[in-house]
Amino acid sequence: MFNFFSNPQNVLQWSSRVLGAGLAMLLVGIYGAYLYDGHLAITVLVAMHAMTIIGPTLLKIGYVMRLLSQYRLSQFPARVVA
Repeated sequence: MFNFFSNPQNVLQWSSRVLGAGLAMLLVGIYGAYLYDGHLAITVLVAMHAMTIIGPTLLKIGYVMRLLSQYRLSQFPARVVA
C-alpha cells in the first residue's frame, strides 16, 4: 500500500477519482436533500444530508492529494525513456 502512495503519478490519478466522487456526492446530496419535492424515507433523507457533508470533505482531501503529488512531480523532473 505504501508503494502505491510513494509514486506521485498514482496519487495524482487517485486524487482525480476522489475529486470526482466528492463532487458527485455533493451534487446528489444537495439535490436529494434540498431540491427534490417527492417523499423520501427518513433513512434516505439522512443519507442525502450526510452526502452534503462527506462530499466536500472528499473534495478537500482530493485537492490536497493533488497539490502534494504535483509538488512531488515538480521536484523530480520527468525522465525520457529511450
